Amino acid sequence: MSARHRSRKDGLGLSRRDLLTTGVAAGAMLAAGPVASPKPGGILRVRGWDPPHFDPHLTRNFMTMTTLSFVYSKLLRHKVGAGVAPGSFSVEPDLAERWEQPDDTTYIFHLRKGVRWHNKPPVNGRELTAEDVKFTYTRFLTVKGNPERYLLDSVDRVEAVDRYTVKFVLGEPYVWLPHKLANALCMWIAAPEVVERYGDLKKPETAVGTGPFTLERYDRNVKVVFKKNPQYFRPGQPSVDGVEWMVIEDDSTGLASYRTGQIDAGPSTWWSVRQSDLDTLKKTHPRLVYQDFLGNMVYAISLRTDQPPFADVRVRRAISRAIDRRMLIDTVWMRGEPSGPVSRGLKDWALPVDQLGEGAKYYRYDPREARRLLAEAGYPNGFKTQLTATQGYGTDLVDAVQLVLGQLKDVGIMAELKMQEYGAYQATTIQGKFDGMTMGPFAVAWDPDDALYGPYIPDQPRNRGHVNDPKLTAMIKEQRRLKDVDARKKLVFEIQRYMAEQQHYVCLATPLYTGSWQPSVKNHAPNPTFDYGSRVAALWLER
Repeated sequence: MSARHRSRKDGLGLSRRDLLTTGVAAGAMLAAGPVASPKPGGILRVRGWDPPHFDPHLTRNFMTMTTLSFVYSKLLRHKVGAGVAPGSFSVEPDLAERWEQPDDTTYIFHLRKGVRWHNKPPVNGRELTAEDVKFTYTRFLTVKGNPERYLLDSVDRVEAVDRYTVKFVLGEPYVWLPHKLANALCMWIAAPEVVERYGDLKKPETAVGTGPFTLERYDRNVKVVFKKNPQYFRPGQPSVDGVEWMVIEDDSTGLASYRTGQIDAGPSTWWSVRQSDLDTLKKTHPRLVYQDFLGNMVYAISLRTDQPPFADVRVRRAISRAIDRRMLIDTVWMRGEPSGPVSRGLKDWALPVDQLGEGAKYYRYDPREARRLLAEAGYPNGFKTQLTATQGYGTDLVDAVQLVLGQLKDVGIMAELKMQEYGAYQATTIQGKFDGMTMGPFAVAWDPDDALYGPYIPDQPRNRGHVNDPKLTAMIKEQRRLKDVDARKKLVFEIQRYMAEQQHYVCLATPLYTGSWQPSVKNHAPNPTFDYGSRVAALWLER
């Protein structure tokens, strides 16, 4: 079986029951579905974000990745279009037209011929070659300060075999490599001339790629204007003439802009509508398209497990039992599911809480048992600590943090809240540079390895809890080597049950989102990846 076919088998498809559960019902799919043929023209206006800078190898900030998605391409990508079930994350070719795996430690990618860089200096529309891919991944592996370097830890080197062939040589088997190369997190292919001219890729003028749009104007804190790339390698795409990526800081202003038709899609994460606004919007704007889907991350409390009191598993279990997850969901997120370490949005790979074996009990709200566990650990009167959070993830998270602080106080844990600016949070807290606890989105994942390797392996930048568990490390590394999907899934389930017992992170919930867009937007589905550019290239407008 070829690697291309294996990637389909690895796909995280949803069952009919799952589709109904997450609201991806037939009516929503029909409403979002394609018409007879694309209609060219029009400007898509959507709420976007102002990136801290434009270098994909020097940040994991989603504001940078989503903005760059309009300009760049990757070797592989996640499938897009109205027929894609949210959470499926099926891998398909992008700049590569096909790939193969001749042995356990070699992947060979055959590039499309005739792909052109944007007609801008210093590349001026020249053809993409294997040397460009080699340059990009050599930089990815060697540039100082790449927070996502761990994604390709198994890669020993990248070779340009000939003008259109690239070889990845691994130091050890790594079955998830195609999934990682499809990830819209730092995997964009860049031109060496651009780095040579500017020294890095931080300036907006460095955003020169092979993607569906060119960056025409950048007005800081206002908007980014993208224009259709007439040389894009996918025939007939993009249909829209351009995109206005509007920076709207305030949630209420974003919702007002959507209500009045000033933007074409929901103003919240993944072009969704906040659950607290949903019922009213549906009553006043019933003609808008709505589609529910579970998120591909977990809201969680991260703990400094390398320091007391959180080094004691009894304390971690006590914190977990102190949290009323159902109340959090019903009060703040309105809808969603309690979640273990792997997001419930990854339906084929995530165990429901009630299937987490002996560890399932630690997800049940029981403040009396929480106090007993604290006393057993030597904290009969509780303790004082700090909890860091940021407003950069929206007001819902801030509301949830306040409720968690109250629930912790009820069992004697007095946590002082430290609010941090989002950029500082990304540079410090999310990389494990914090005291006590932090709360926010955790283990965002497009495959289960995303949720396991970075957050739990020692010395990885995403291991914000400083977890160092030799048994867990061995299991996580082993699942990366298993070719047989059923055997891999069995081990991933075993890992989740062990994590539930240890409570390295106190996982709370997977939120349910409701994607929404104007009925004039056709051939769109809200698959939650940072690759907005590919999704926009595949849609069209019928004003």
